[in-house]
Amino acid sequence: MRINLFNEIGVEKANRKVSFVIMNHGKQELARQLKSRHIMMIALGGAIGAGIFKGSSSSISLAGPGVIFAYIWGGLLLLFVMQGLAEMAVQNPQARTFRELIEPILGRFTGYTLGWIYWLNWVLVMSAETAASAVFLQYWFADVPLWVLSLIVSIAITFLNLFQVNIFGETEYWLAGIKVTVLSLFIILGGVLLFEGLGDHPAVGFSHLTSHGGFFPHGFTGLATSMLVVMFSFGGTEMIGMTLGETENPEKVIPRASRGVIYRVLLFYVLPILVIVSLVPWDQVSAAGSPFVTVFQAIGIPYVGGLMNFVMLTAVLSATNTGMYAASRMLYTQALDRQAPRFFGVLSKRKVPVRALLASTSFLYVGVIVAFFAKGHTFDYLMIIPGYTVMATWIVLLLAHLFSHKKGMKVKGYTFKGFPVITAFALFFMLLIFAGVILTSPLFGTLFFFLALLIIIVSYRLQQRASFMRVKRL
Repeated sequence: MRINLFNEIGVEKANRKVSFVIMNHGKQELARQLKSRHIMMIALGGAIGAGIFKGSSSSISLAGPGVIFAYIWGGLLLLFVMQGLAEMAVQNPQARTFRELIEPILGRFTGYTLGWIYWLNWVLVMSAETAASAVFLQYWFADVPLWVLSLIVSIAITFLNLFQVNIFGETEYWLAGIKVTVLSLFIILGGVLLFEGLGDHPAVGFSHLTSHGGFFPHGFTGLATSMLVVMFSFGGTEMIGMTLGETENPEKVIPRASRGVIYRVLLFYVLPILVIVSLVPWDQVSAAGSPFVTVFQAIGIPYVGGLMNFVMLTAVLSATNTGMYAASRMLYTQALDRQAPRFFGVLSKRKVPVRALLASTSFLYVGVIVAFFAKGHTFDYLMIIPGYTVMATWIVLLLAHLFSHKKGMKVKGYTFKGFPVITAFALFFMLLIFAGVILTSPLFGTLFFFLALLIIIVSYRLQQRASFMRVKRL
């Protein structure tokens, strides 16, 4: 036992020494240039993407009108996750990402595993969102192959992220602003059509919610299956925890942004979905396209299809942009903490982790390859894995928050009033949903996730052994 303990201590000291050298060589520090409004829109940009504009077709076809409850339930669970994240961020202001909030509480193994799971999540999300953007572009460029359009988008997004982080933040602010504005208009117009009617279209009310097989046409199974899409859709709000190292006054900004973003996410998911399933029978919402375009085409409004297609394009580009930021920062901090090759722990003159960025970007081209073979189904294929990784991330965040209050510890600043009961409640139901998703999801997606998890665990053991050998040689 004493030898094993010495080995672990030696490995940890070696890792900390390497981390210190990397962080301080040439003053390698991320620039704190992100403001409160940037943080809010970055989180919205990550969450409001293909998941609402395209993925909602899949969730509606799986659960029918009852999918509204899936989005409400998922949003409430996310609220508890975000409150816990905000409290941990205030207690640990030196953290650069939420991985560094978790590791002191749950240990190096958990931090390592979560870091790589979250990186995998975003590189796959980038691929899925890029594939979705190609589908939307094909609305105007019907003769151009999807893989060519995916390639063009990948190159453009890569180029944008090579600039300073404040340029990324400003771009994301306006991209997210476009889709938030249009979703607001969609909700207002949908409300008018539902209650007052418009032109030749009489008010339809809410009769479609129950007239086509009932509110839950596929029962509990359909509702449980839709949770995978819902969790994938909400994934991105925890992005607030990825901006800790580049945010001005994070101890003040993060709690405020955590509260505000969850209410906006719920607003811009639940109300549009309610409008869609109320205006158009759920079984007429094509799982292959966007329900927003379906709604406008069904009520006969001219030229709106092209406009909404443009908005959906900006939405998925925004989510891709956010994904590239998250993946590159996670890989960069993993390298600083000796949990990834040191090669990735270097910043450019603009304080951008360019090596980590380019390595993460390579997965965009994996999406291009999948788009070449999938023939329009790339989004559905790539969406399964991020659904799992998002839930795994939320579960670990809740677990860390549950154990974050040490005996006799006084929590300063922002506190989560529902701790520990609500945190434990959310963790229980998140585990329940995770089990339900495993039982109802496609087998290949489940196997791929657990295979990836096994590879990460094995790589951790190999990395620990290599670190011990370095210590032994010293």
